[in-house]
Amino acid sequence: MLVDASKSTLLLVDMQERLLPAMTGGMEAEARCAVLLKAAKALEVPVTVSEQYPKGLGHTVPGLTAEIGNAPVFEKLAFSCWKDKAIKDHLIAHHEAGRPLVILAGIESHVCVMQTAADLSAAGFGVFAVTDAMASRAPASHALAMERMRQHGVAVVNTEMVVFELLGKAGTVEFKALSSLVR
Repeated sequence: MLVDASKSTLLLVDMQERLLPAMTGGMEAEARCAVLLKAAKALEVPVTVSEQYPKGLGHTVPGLTAEIGNAPVFEKLAFSCWKDKAIKDHLIAHHEAGRPLVILAGIESHVCVMQTAADLSAAGFGVFAVTDAMASRAPASHALAMERMRQHGVAVVNTEMVVFELLGKAGTVEFKALSSLVR
């Protein structure tokens, strides 16, 4: 299964002000999330954003808010986005509209992202976990998250794979704009 722009959505999980500084590789994850957001915007892939308890953990980091644009941002308390009714209903609506693939990025890899990935896969979504657009406090936790996601049938990919699969071909205006972001 490849990422297909016409069948995908991007779900950005909890890239928040008070969480990100504690992550190993957090700055790289933020930069990769920005690339994914730019690609989604250029290729008309819908974006959904979650924020875990923003009263305590802050909102999405400023470096990503400009790229998010008017995408819906959902506050949640459940670790898995799938266990939040509003997000679940939103993702189901995308699935029913012909977008059964979810590109998944965010923090923490081994908690909210992994639980979301497992739940989405079990619900019948095709899930692509973008490993370099995720982070955890400890590198070992991130590695365990990738292993568990694979066990749940989730495709573990990187940002460059996603961008080129979304593009599908070279020689387009979008290719020229986006290929430079991942090289």
